Amino acid sequence: MNLPNKITVSRILLIPLFLIVMIVPFSWGEITLLGTTMPVTHLAGALIYIFASVTDWVDGYLARKHNLVTNLGKFLDPLADKLLVSSALIVLVELGYAPAWIVVVIISREFAVTGLRLLLAGGGEVVAAKMPGKIKMWAQTVAISALLLHNIIFEAFSIPFADIALWVAMFFTIWSGWEYFAKNKQIFSNSK
Repeated sequence: MNLPNKITVSRILLIPLFLIVMIVPFSWGEITLLGTTMPVTHLAGALIYIFASVTDWVDGYLARKHNLVTNLGKFLDPLADKLLVSSALIVLVELGYAPAWIVVVIISREFAVTGLRLLLAGGGEVVAAKMPGKIKMWAQTVAISALLLHNIIFEAFSIPFADIALWVAMFFTIWSGWEYFAKNKQIFSNSK
C-alpha cells in the first residue's frame, strides 16, 4: 500500500477517535475563544475532524505529484470522505446542531453515488472524484467545521455562518449528485 493510500486509511481510523471525543460525556470543561464558548470536547473533536479532512487534500496531492494514483485509492478516498462526513453529520444531529432532514439529504446522496460507483466498478470502470464532488466535499468540510466550532468568530457578529454554510453544502451536495448521475446515465439504460 502506497503512502497516499495509507493516509486515506488513517482518515478512516480517525473517525472512531472523533466519535469518542464528541459523544462520550467527558468533563473537560469549557473554553472561550474569539467570543464563543464551547465544550473543550467540541474543540478537540473539531480539530480531529479538520485534521482528518486536510488529509483528503494531502493524499490526493501526493498521489498526483508522485504518480501514485491507484484504483484502490480511487475507491478508498471517496469512501473515507463519506464515512467521515456522515459520522460528523450524525454527531451534529445528535447534539442538536444540524437539522436531521438536511443530514438525511446529504447522506442519501452519498449512498446513492456510492451505489452508482459500485455499479460502474462492476462494469470495470473506477470513477475518480470530479470537480463538483471536490467542491461539495470542501463545502461540507467548512459547514461541519463551523458547526463543530459553534460558529466561532461569526457568533460575535450575530452572523449564522455555520447554518448558511450547511445550506450551501446541501446545495453543492445535490448539484454534484445530479451531475454524477447525469454523466453516468448509461448505467441505467444498460440495465434494461
